[in-house]
Amino acid sequence: MEPLTEHRLVSGPVVYGFLRLVRVSEARQEALVASLSEYCRNHELELSGVFTEREAGPGSAAFTGLLDVLALPDVYGVLAPAASHLGPRAIAAERGRRIEAVGSRLLLVRRSRPACPPAASTTAARRHSPGTTRLLETES
Repeated sequence: MEPLTEHRLVSGPVVYGFLRLVRVSEARQEALVASLSEYCRNHELELSGVFTEREAGPGSAAFTGLLDVLALPDVYGVLAPAASHLGPRAIAAERGRRIEAVGSRLLLVRRSRPACPPAASTTAARRHSPGTTRLLETES
């Protein structure tokens, strides 16, 4: 716990981390845990533990343990570096539904990138040929 701007110690909402680390070095694991801790510090969350999955496959003791602690009172949610840490796409989607079904939130440090970037109201200068620049405007 760190003091907030009011200089009083306040416990943040309790979250648990989840990492899927199949064939990952110990240094990478430490860096990922540090990033979860830093995210919690910046967002005033209390990281109470990190569950680590080391086997590939849908059945996992780590995920089962995570679901067990999510049933405890005062648990806010699950924190993962990215959706890929929940498993391959189909497994991640199912795990996300299971996390939400127990009333917890799924927090991702890094969200997936959209397929197409959103269009801006004014597109920056684009080069059509060397030496020529046009400013294109789109309607809002």
